[in-house]
Amino acid sequence: MLSFERWKVVLCVLAILFGAVFTLPNLLPDNVLAAMPGFLPHQRLNLGLDLQGGSYLLLEVDTASLKAEKLNNLIEDARTTLQGKQIVFSGLALSGDGVSVRITDPSQVQPAYAALQTLALPVPGAVVRDVAVNTGPDQTIHLTIPDQAMVKASADAVTQDIEIVRKRIDSLGTREPQITQQGTNRIVVEAPGESDPERLKAVIGQTAKLTFQMVDESVSPQDAASGQAPPDDQVLPFAEGGGPPTAVKRRAVVSGEMLTNAQQGNDPRSNKPNIDFRFNGIGAKRFGDATMENVNKRFAIVIDGKILSAPVINEPILGGSGQIVGSFTVESAANLALMLRSGALPAKLNAIEQRTVGAELGADSVRAGELAGVIAIALIGAFMILAYGFTFGGIAVLGLIANMSMVIAAMTVGGATLTLPGIAGLILTIAMAVDANVLIFERIRDEERAGRRPAMAIDTGFNRATESILDANVTTFLSAVILFIFAGGGGPVKGFAWTLSIGVVTSVFSALFITRMLVTWWFSVTRAKQLPI
Repeated sequence: MLSFERWKVVLCVLAILFGAVFTLPNLLPDNVLAAMPGFLPHQRLNLGLDLQGGSYLLLEVDTASLKAEKLNNLIEDARTTLQGKQIVFSGLALSGDGVSVRITDPSQVQPAYAALQTLALPVPGAVVRDVAVNTGPDQTIHLTIPDQAMVKASADAVTQDIEIVRKRIDSLGTREPQITQQGTNRIVVEAPGESDPERLKAVIGQTAKLTFQMVDESVSPQDAASGQAPPDDQVLPFAEGGGPPTAVKRRAVVSGEMLTNAQQGNDPRSNKPNIDFRFNGIGAKRFGDATMENVNKRFAIVIDGKILSAPVINEPILGGSGQIVGSFTVESAANLALMLRSGALPAKLNAIEQRTVGAELGADSVRAGELAGVIAIALIGAFMILAYGFTFGGIAVLGLIANMSMVIAAMTVGGATLTLPGIAGLILTIAMAVDANVLIFERIRDEERAGRRPAMAIDTGFNRATESILDANVTTFLSAVILFIFAGGGGPVKGFAWTLSIGVVTSVFSALFITRMLVTWWFSVTRAKQLPI
């Protein structure tokens, strides 16, 4: 006897309600959706860059500058370590792909080697350390960064850059940005609704590494201009509109990692835009101690290797807060404050591709996609009714509508982004859902021709078609998964694969559960002696 278990009925009803409730907000105008009760869902399907318009950036991590920065830090660490052990040395500088130093006293070579070995730390997940220390001729010691350690550092930098870029874009108010890694050292940024890629690039591309460094007053402006400074100093230029190059101590008093807040403000004396900042407890103490010990001396506020200002410390600054004054506009001050709040990028990002999609083009794509979907459903519905009659064809159309609503609802609830290739995936899902119904109905026809009664023909048709449906859809699902995995940072292929994979699951459920429930319900009401198929 033809039957359909109660738990399956409940499951089908819940699935249909799920699809209807969470698809509805995507069909309602804004004013109607805003007037809906609060307990009803208001979330809509996210539209991708090609449907909504916005900016696309492909960024590449500058591994060369990352390695150069690590080597420069290694020089300072080696200098501090040797000075702490009271070891006399000379010639501490870059040498090829590493750092070399000559120990003046031959008897101190081994103590120096042992001291520098403390700079080598284990690399997580690798069998090497982040610094290789080796002795050479003429009392020299070489420090290098192994390739395996550099690969790990680059991968970590990409991960950190992604998080910082996400914070910066979120602060811009861009809705549902897509920030994904592509390959080993590239980041794809898609910002729907952001029409100015240059502004986006300016905000996320600047490293925004902030340091407070004491000015070395012993170095004359002439020596600084010619690049002459003690080893523990560095000569930095002023930002545009500032003063001449100035020598500052390499060791930063406080760094941007110790900031808890940074906001665009206005200088009360000049009413010009500036940046108000505040340190955490450790930063406030260090800044307070440094200003207490260096009253009437200058300290430099440095952003990405350029001095914004170098004011004189008139009195100790103990409150843990202050101002950064420079040649800012309101927008540039707000952008820099945003970057300081988000944190500095561990590695510089270079934009290697950028493009903009206009909102009008996106709207045209949405309309074209909607029209294609309506035409597909209408043509397929007409075919099913002509091929299998009004009853079974109508049931197939109802199952198709339920399937589409479940796909859209699942993407809405899951926060998926619908792209133009995703619309192609939706239309392909329509065809696949109907294909399952064709297999079922043809099998029912065969069973009825073989002399089975209607109830037995329906039951046997569904059971024998199930294996073919599962085989076909499992292979399609695996193909979609492979596309999704190997789609890199995302984009058209990933959007298509994501939509198709959801559609495969809902198509199988719709064909084997919802269509069967409707056919069973129809037969229990009509008790037909012959199937109209």
